[in-house]
Amino acid sequence: MGLCNNMKGVVIKAWEMGRSDPRKVAFSAKLALTLALISLFIVWKEPFPDISAHYVWAVLTVVIVFEVSIGATFSKGFNRGLGTLSAGGLAVAMAELARFCERAGDVWDEVAIIVSILTIGSLATFAKLYPTLKAYEYGFIVFTLTYVYIMASGYRASDFIDTAISFFLLIALGVVVSVLVNVGIYPIWAGEDLHNLVVKNFNGVANSLEGCINCYLNCVEYVRIPLNILTYQAHEDPLYTGYRSAVESKSQEDTLLGFAIWEPPHGAYKMYKFPWRNFVKVSGALRHCSFMVMALHGCILSEIQAPAERRRVYHVELQRVGTAGANVLRELGNKVMKMEKLGLVDILLEVHEAAEDLQKKVDKTSYLLVDSDNWDTGEPPNEDPGDFINIEDPYVYNEDNTLNEAQLELGTLRGPGSISNNLPWGGTNGHHRSLTQQFSYKPERMVIQDEHDMYHSASLLSLVTFTNLLIEFVARLQNLVSEFEELSEKAKFKDPLAEEIMEEEICGVWTRLWRHPKPRNRNENLLD
Repeated sequence: MGLCNNMKGVVIKAWEMGRSDPRKVAFSAKLALTLALISLFIVWKEPFPDISAHYVWAVLTVVIVFEVSIGATFSKGFNRGLGTLSAGGLAVAMAELARFCERAGDVWDEVAIIVSILTIGSLATFAKLYPTLKAYEYGFIVFTLTYVYIMASGYRASDFIDTAISFFLLIALGVVVSVLVNVGIYPIWAGEDLHNLVVKNFNGVANSLEGCINCYLNCVEYVRIPLNILTYQAHEDPLYTGYRSAVESKSQEDTLLGFAIWEPPHGAYKMYKFPWRNFVKVSGALRHCSFMVMALHGCILSEIQAPAERRRVYHVELQRVGTAGANVLRELGNKVMKMEKLGLVDILLEVHEAAEDLQKKVDKTSYLLVDSDNWDTGEPPNEDPGDFINIEDPYVYNEDNTLNEAQLELGTLRGPGSISNNLPWGGTNGHHRSLTQQFSYKPERMVIQDEHDMYHSASLLSLVTFTNLLIEFVARLQNLVSEFEELSEKAKFKDPLAEEIMEEEICGVWTRLWRHPKPRNRNENLLD
């Protein structure tokens, strides 16, 4: 009974997987069809009976070369064909050298074969590890395997040339059949997968940004942070899954890019040498923005939270920046999906104005972002003037008797170490005294009474952190827009303005023809 339930569960999951992604079913059927076609060599005896004896290499080629995407199949097919051809030619040359060594003695040909396998195997393996040749790693593997097989099989059969030719023909046949079936029946393109992945990341980051803003303003807090989020694993959290997909897609994008550059022009990507690398650059700029969204989510996950009443002060400005930023991401994602240019509209105008209003609000209400109860606005204490800065020190003040903050070395100041000791109390300029009266701090009030007092100032500063991260996100959007514009130019995206003008002209022509039809000739009128 338990086995039947397990089998039923496996069948149900397989059915759901096939319904969610029909391409997997199509890929399985295409691979099975290709193997069936290659397996005809089992019954094929004429006109090449020797080749049919080694048909297993064609089957292995199909299993290894046949991939889900067309680009991967082309890449592996090219690497396998190049590795087989070069290894076969080198094996034939080394076989002739072994035959020449055979004249010197009975064992010298065997020594030559072993030494050549040792040398070629080490050199091919070392070249495979070279960073520049990383894209041809599979080709070096095939090269090593083919060379060793031809040298060993050719020595036993005493015919290296026939073995090399048979081996190459079978592998070439496997590659050709795999390419024809994969391209001709329900083709799956790596370039389209890369394109869709970039669009998906745009929408995911936009949803996470809006979710972070809404949760922060609504004071949504995690009672207990999930362990999967702490260990950066998959978790069913919309705020987490959105930006996590964009952050972790680097390796997947590089893999799809390596396959997409092998694909011929097709569908909407009819340009020769389509700029797939610029898609990866756009995704990299988006990832640079998603790091800020991750940091905003970290503010929600933090143990120290800003009071709700302080968050409400900036509710309108924070909501506006978050909504405008998410709209920019969705608009760019929509443009990438439709392969359209931005046009003449400044897509960053609204979000920049919103960020500027938020910055002005922070500047006007900066007293709310600090623990103002701990600041003294009275007269400065009666301290020894020798404990403070000499106002005549040229390294501290400029010629106009203003504080030179760039050259101020706090480490050289004397006194008990409080902020009040870092600013002058006296002097001829009354502005120094007013600054001191406004920002002087009472050290005796810094005594920590309980945990609430310890984190009170930090909780207020957490609101500053959240605000600064959001403004930094807006600043990083400019890089994203620049990368998109470069992609749209190189990929020759459609110009929406030109299309609108063309549609208006076509509509105008049809309207004129409808209102003023072309008159018939005189003969037609007479016949009527």
